[in-house]
Amino acid sequence: MLGAVALAGLFAVVYASVDIPNENDEARRQGTVYYWADGSQLVSVGAVNRQNVTLADIPDSVENAVIAAENETFYSDPGVSATGIARAAVSIVKGGETQGGSTITQQYVKNTYLSQEQSATRKFKEFFISLKLNNKQGKKEILQGYLNTSWFGRGAYGIQAAANAYYGIPAKDLDPSQAALLASLLKGAEQYDPAGGKGNHERAVDRWGWILDRQVETGKMTKAERAAYRKFPEPKPAAKPTSLGGQTGYLVDIANKYIKKRSGLTDKDLFRGGYRVHTTFDKARVGQLERAVRSVRKRDLDPKKRSEDKYVEVGAASVRADGAVVAVYGGADAVTHFANNADTAGVPVGSAFKPFVLAAALQHGDGITLDSGYDSAGRLIKGGPYTAIPTPSGAGPGRAMVTAPTPLRDALIKSSNTTFTLLGKDIGLKKVEQLAVSAGLHKESLARLDKSFPLGTSTPSAVRMADAYTAFSNEGMRADPYSVTGMTRDGEKVEGFGKPEPRRAMDAAVANDVNNTLGLLAWTRLGQDGKLGTFARIKAADNLSAGATGEDDRMKSAWFIGHAEGLTTAVTMFRNKPGTPQLLGMQGVGGPDSGRGNIFPLRIWNTYVAAK
Repeated sequence: MLGAVALAGLFAVVYASVDIPNENDEARRQGTVYYWADGSQLVSVGAVNRQNVTLADIPDSVENAVIAAENETFYSDPGVSATGIARAAVSIVKGGETQGGSTITQQYVKNTYLSQEQSATRKFKEFFISLKLNNKQGKKEILQGYLNTSWFGRGAYGIQAAANAYYGIPAKDLDPSQAALLASLLKGAEQYDPAGGKGNHERAVDRWGWILDRQVETGKMTKAERAAYRKFPEPKPAAKPTSLGGQTGYLVDIANKYIKKRSGLTDKDLFRGGYRVHTTFDKARVGQLERAVRSVRKRDLDPKKRSEDKYVEVGAASVRADGAVVAVYGGADAVTHFANNADTAGVPVGSAFKPFVLAAALQHGDGITLDSGYDSAGRLIKGGPYTAIPTPSGAGPGRAMVTAPTPLRDALIKSSNTTFTLLGKDIGLKKVEQLAVSAGLHKESLARLDKSFPLGTSTPSAVRMADAYTAFSNEGMRADPYSVTGMTRDGEKVEGFGKPEPRRAMDAAVANDVNNTLGLLAWTRLGQDGKLGTFARIKAADNLSAGATGEDDRMKSAWFIGHAEGLTTAVTMFRNKPGTPQLLGMQGVGGPDSGRGNIFPLRIWNTYVAAK
């Protein structure tokens, strides 16, 4: 009797001396989750892939499956299993592996409050902390914590990350069959992930069936309900080892730049994790753009055959009229080529800049219209149509005939360097610069204001060029490009992500004149490339317009910016050898008939637009 009293007293002393510690750092850390525009998960980034959810967002079927598999008496037990602790402690002291038998509460304590070492001391602490926690917190709160901290394999901590990793859906959409498979992983994902090593699939199927049967035995599922789940719910293939491969890293890069600009958050803040980032990126469009680039590269470029085809890079971006960045192509793979070709300055834009020069002339040039033009003497003639004008009056021996001016409309379509050099000078390069900035180009990406400025020596990004061109197809209105529509952390809204307000970049009449001319240019360029098999398919495209570099350009890049089907897409191609500071020449890329590679951005754009 005295021994029992002494043991009880010792237990009380130890119980009183053991406090519930603070949560360990790993238990608190969560990944930052980025979502596609449709709300599906794009990627979870961070050292710990975890996204906490409440029990309200977890189906009862998940709770039932987990309790049936791990701790049938969870709602009635004191939070510990004395026999399990004793068995585990004895095994550890003897040098064996940790034995099972822990309750859900004990597993939660291990996940959240203790180190992961396998020792008798840790099991001893686990026992008493679990007792205290069971008395302090409700069972629902403990279960929620357990489901958010458990390891499910595939880099996923918690049921929300697991649902995405195995089935590509949020936890709230799991059905009882899928829930049973995820519950089976709690016994050891390395052994029960169906896509794992030898024997995994058989073990997973057996445990999945057993968990469903156990729910019938415990009264959480009827036999009729169980009968509906005879087919094993095969999970999707495991993701690549890195979650930021392909285009994903480029998308995250663009989103993070926007987040830091709009919210004031730093890289250090983002590294803390736990954010939910809702983006404007369209999953289907991103895939279509990537496939279009790969298709054209595979068909038209051959680095093994032509040295000029080596080191070719492509960048592209699609932007809606409201500024939403819908898709980007940043390079072949963000892991091996992290420089984001879609959102980097440094590639001269060439003749694709000329529409801004024309717009500035129409906006600021008194009496200048699309019919205005320069005669062969370099004089700007306003009005039209024109005929040849002799100078001085009367043609005769020694008297040169001045040719009729080429209208600005035709000069843009033909990409006349001479016309736009003169036009920039007459209008004023500062006015051209101001209009380009009003359209959305960053001033720091614009070149020095010299005679070559109107010919496109500036180096804006593909994102900015696509966004700026939306002003032409949107009657002179444009909005800053944006990639994030909303952001939260721990359920709290992060401020700063209101939709950018549209602003006027130029008069509507000016924008319409330029856009109509770009439409003529688009059909001219499309028609010039007889290899465009999808040409007929996009004839119904709405408000088709485009700007491009021309064969007369001496830039080390090729561009095509086209508007069709509600999207403005900029595609650029250039050559960049690692370790070489300057771009390589484009002459000979794709063979002698490629127009210095100019035809390939057009082909990429056309393939992308025609994709269904």
